[in-house]
Amino acid sequence: MVVTTTVTDSDESVHSTFASRYVREALPKFKMPEHSIPKDAAYQIINDELMLDGNPRLNLASFVTTWMEPECDKLIMASINKNYVDMDEYPVTTELQNRCVNMIAHLFNAPMGNEETAIGVGTVGSSEAIMLAGLAMKRKWQKRRQAEGKPYDKPNIVTGANVQVCWEKFARYFEVELKEVKLREGYYVMDPVKAVQMVDENTICVAAILGSTLTGEFEDVKLLNDLLTKKNRETGWDTPIHVDAASGGFIAPFLYPNLKWDFRLPLVKSINVSGHKYGLVYAGVGWVVWRSKEDLPEELIFHINYLGSDQPTFTLNFSKGSSQIIAQYYQFIRLGFEGYKDIMENCMANARSLREGIEKTGRFNILSKDEGVPVVTFSLKDSSRFTVFNIAEDLRRFGWIVPAYTMPPDAEHVAVLRVVVREDFSRGLAERLMGDIERVMKELDGKPSGGTVKAAHVTAAVEGAGNEKRLKKSVEESQREITTYWKRLVDGKRTGVC
Repeated sequence: MVVTTTVTDSDESVHSTFASRYVREALPKFKMPEHSIPKDAAYQIINDELMLDGNPRLNLASFVTTWMEPECDKLIMASINKNYVDMDEYPVTTELQNRCVNMIAHLFNAPMGNEETAIGVGTVGSSEAIMLAGLAMKRKWQKRRQAEGKPYDKPNIVTGANVQVCWEKFARYFEVELKEVKLREGYYVMDPVKAVQMVDENTICVAAILGSTLTGEFEDVKLLNDLLTKKNRETGWDTPIHVDAASGGFIAPFLYPNLKWDFRLPLVKSINVSGHKYGLVYAGVGWVVWRSKEDLPEELIFHINYLGSDQPTFTLNFSKGSSQIIAQYYQFIRLGFEGYKDIMENCMANARSLREGIEKTGRFNILSKDEGVPVVTFSLKDSSRFTVFNIAEDLRRFGWIVPAYTMPPDAEHVAVLRVVVREDFSRGLAERLMGDIERVMKELDGKPSGGTVKAAHVTAAVEGAGNEKRLKKSVEESQREITTYWKRLVDGKRTGVC
């Protein structure tokens, strides 16, 4: 039953009355209100609260798309009530997904003819895509071990310490050991040599990242493939590679077409990519494609028929919206290869412009590389008076959301700021951000040292005679202070369970 409430007086005072009652009665208890309220009053209450959110366009922490063309917005709204899983009822939407999978597979140089159908699926994001790819790798490894009469209860994955948290989730949820190659200062991606050294007979795959979230850098998948091929030949193993191209999968084909990271490398068996990052679609869509049908075990595919005809499905979710899949297809046919290439080149040009501005200050070290995702990662040369965390906090006053964080093991002593350059981050915004960074730096220079956050990295100093060097503060102490500060800041703002 739908309850309709009529408002006889829709002026601001009526909305204010309902809002006051909501805040007084329901909000403090976090309980559903006892009574209905007018629809425009409900809208106003929520709209007013959402005004306190950050501006998505100024959220430079996120890789996720924050703008699409109005025509695509219309398609999204027109299909927002379609449940994708109802394939028999919405066959055209299913066909659009299949077309997207084929386009992506060809983009990643899958070994298939023009008339062949690619093996892949649309997902809610790269997290689900990674879960599915990991499950396929685990099942193939288990079947091979069973056939050889060997134990299959201790699978592991080798990857870098720079992986996104979804890999840790996969490992924990599906009982796979995660063997991480530690980072080091100046080298913030997985070292292929060390990765292959960690591979053993229980390794279900090595996961390489095309576009590290820390610096945007591409890992050397070609070298990894060559080293792993040699080890497989020497040991008789068949360890494959999965490429996590969540950020870089829609960058490399357009900007670095000669870079070999995809299905041109024989050991690459599956690739995931985020449509909602540089695929240029709003949050909620990812993709995973396999090299061939043999790389996706048939027993992982479910066949359902109670919604109409036989429908094969391999997903962790069941019901999901159709809008983002339709939006992805819109972008593919609207932009084409040329359009994507132009947008990515523009993003890289804006990233270079921002990088040059940051370098000119003489106050920062640039950690990101020229080749990779359009990301600018930089650290302070001198953190004795203030840190990158102070800069990030003060930039909030101007609306900018710029993340500050420490690197993973074994580079925790390096603290950085990172700016993700998306399609909607123009040259003008880059110049405005640079001006605000300089303004914040000038203000911090004028404040007494020893602010709210201590130095975010360890400074070595010579104390006493001779060559003996002692650390003023241990990595653990610095990290603990930083973690405690930000945990307290976040906990003070959080009201939910996670």
